[in-house]
Amino acid sequence: MTQPPPKRPDPKIARRALAEAEARRAEIDRKTSEAPREIDGRGGLDPARYGDWEIKGIAPDF
Repeated sequence: MTQPPPKRPDPKIARRALAEAEARRAEIDRKTSEAPREIDGRGGLDPARYGDWEIKGIAPDF
């Protein structure tokens, strides 16, 4: 007795999910580009959002 092949996901749902993800990424890029420039900051992306609390291997105290 053989198993039936697994059901494939609906391609319309996958395309919609990819479009929604692209829209979210575009919104993040837009907000990042419109944010005020930080003077003498650490550079890079916001550590609170991306979880990167170290700079060149050193984690600063807050």
